[in-house]
Amino acid sequence: MPDVSTVLNALATAVGALEGGGEDRSGQRHMCEAVSNAIASGTHLVVAAGTGTGKSLAYLVPLVLDDGPSVVTTATKTLQDQLFQKDLPQLAQALEREINFALLKGRSNYLCLQRLKELVDDGQLSLDLADQNSSEISRLATWAQQTNTGDRAELSFQPSDTVWDALSVSGRECPGAQRCPSGENCFAEKAYDDAAAADIVVVNTHLYCLHVFSEVPLLPEHKTVVIDEAHGLEDIVSDTAGLALNRTRFDEVARSLRAAIASSDAADVIEDSGKQLHRALELHRDKSLPNPLPDDLQQAIVLAQGRVNQGTTELKAIPNDAPAQVVSRKQRAILAATALAEDLNRALKSSATEVAWVSGSESSPTWRIAPLEVGTLLAKKLWGETTAVLTSATIPMNLPETLGLAPDAHDVLDVGSPFDYQANAVLYCPKHLPDPRHDGYQQAVHDEMTALISAAEGRTLALFTSYKAMDQAAEALRPKLNVHIYTQRDLPHADLLRRFSNEVQSCLFATMSMWQGVDVPGESLSLVTIDRLPFPRPDDPLLNARRKLYDNKAFYHVDLPRAATRLAQGVGRLMRRSTDRGVVAVLDSRMAQARYRWDLVKQLPQFRRTSDREEAIAVLQSICNSAADTQ
Repeated sequence: MPDVSTVLNALATAVGALEGGGEDRSGQRHMCEAVSNAIASGTHLVVAAGTGTGKSLAYLVPLVLDDGPSVVTTATKTLQDQLFQKDLPQLAQALEREINFALLKGRSNYLCLQRLKELVDDGQLSLDLADQNSSEISRLATWAQQTNTGDRAELSFQPSDTVWDALSVSGRECPGAQRCPSGENCFAEKAYDDAAAADIVVVNTHLYCLHVFSEVPLLPEHKTVVIDEAHGLEDIVSDTAGLALNRTRFDEVARSLRAAIASSDAADVIEDSGKQLHRALELHRDKSLPNPLPDDLQQAIVLAQGRVNQGTTELKAIPNDAPAQVVSRKQRAILAATALAEDLNRALKSSATEVAWVSGSESSPTWRIAPLEVGTLLAKKLWGETTAVLTSATIPMNLPETLGLAPDAHDVLDVGSPFDYQANAVLYCPKHLPDPRHDGYQQAVHDEMTALISAAEGRTLALFTSYKAMDQAAEALRPKLNVHIYTQRDLPHADLLRRFSNEVQSCLFATMSMWQGVDVPGESLSLVTIDRLPFPRPDDPLLNARRKLYDNKAFYHVDLPRAATRLAQGVGRLMRRSTDRGVVAVLDSRMAQARYRWDLVKQLPQFRRTSDREEAIAVLQSICNSAADTQ
């Protein structure tokens, strides 16, 4: 690793090459220096980098100057594409340096040439599918001859999930290049080969966690990993180190069986087992599963095990000297059936260190198992093997402890944000509102929103903790306001944001999925309202099990850190560039009065704070007047 001065000089060069000449940011330099030192010393780093810091360059520059190899993970496709398509190419150009980098996704993101060949050549994969979706399949077949990557993201059209599922494979069913007739030209294998030769590999965090917990490595060896958007790591580890079992898994195995054996008896009974498990899971939805399991679930699993084994026996009877495409379908089906059999066995034998419960909608109940503590797993599987930099604009207050980072093995840094929140933004927390759990709260919130949105002349992103609260607010406020109110139900996500951004005097009412990832700078957004503090559900089975671990300290170890992080994400929608101005209104009196309020405030940028509605309204009116003067 070069010395720190070399790294900082390279950062200055990269920033100077940005459009408009870039901007020197002390937080970015501080973070870059800390990342450089972490890589050199092998000490893990947890760094909070507020909006506008430029954290991507702050960690990419040290990685580029190091001798690698390294991995960058991100939880969102948007940031993943930005790193690969924009940040790394621009950095290479600015530093006049060849950077060998690659993008690697899960196998199901790539077109499977073998499945395409089977479908186009002999229709055995699914004759019905070919009849119903022939146009899409034809377009994909043409694209397959033109694309270098086979990555679904590069398509100029969006194929239906049904067609794409038929023409891709998951890691559970792919036999590998050596055992596949199309393995020599496989897009997924080419992506892996490119990643193996790269100095920097960009992946999503879900794939990275699958790699960490897999017996067979999914990624090339590397000495450093940067985990961007690290605030969500605990939940992703819970998903990838756990299990998800539902009817869809049985339907997938049944389809694979029928592709290999057109008249498979086992496929029918496996599909029936999926329906039986579905009916049993409906009775336990949103509940923890005891140990030993209820009789209906035990019986459904034992029956399913026998039927899946029957299917595997049928598949193994297919001779290995059968036509290559038949053998390929056989191998995929055996792998899918084996993976399901392993998960059925695990479902019967979950350990005391795991939590089992049923989640999902009425139409898709899912049996889930997750580790009670993710820190123990990460300490065993990751922290001792790889130097990690964990960063996000919002870092939960107890993140290192939750993730199992030993106190003497990591450093913590908060570089803040370059935005002048004191001058440009106000945090309004009204004390006079009723407690959210009391009568009169909803009407009071609607009245408060009416006054604030009127002063802002629209320009509002209203965030809610439930669809019900969003719908009720929209219904109540539309007759009272002379601005257009969009809700999250009205249009697809991208269309909503485009209209909200373009129509200055409009409002967007949204739920938890838009508390992060919404980037609307400028005059279209001057007011963010939050209906109540975003504490997690009290009846969440996984969190309830974790609460029991902490007993009377559960609120401060489980609930408060999650609420503080979600709140910071929602608040972060207001200031997206240094010239933005506005008000964030948290319409929950607990934010101004509860004993834990300072734990929440500390997680937020340094706003001016007020509990006076008239002061908040004056700020909004001033912003509107300034906008009118410039027109």
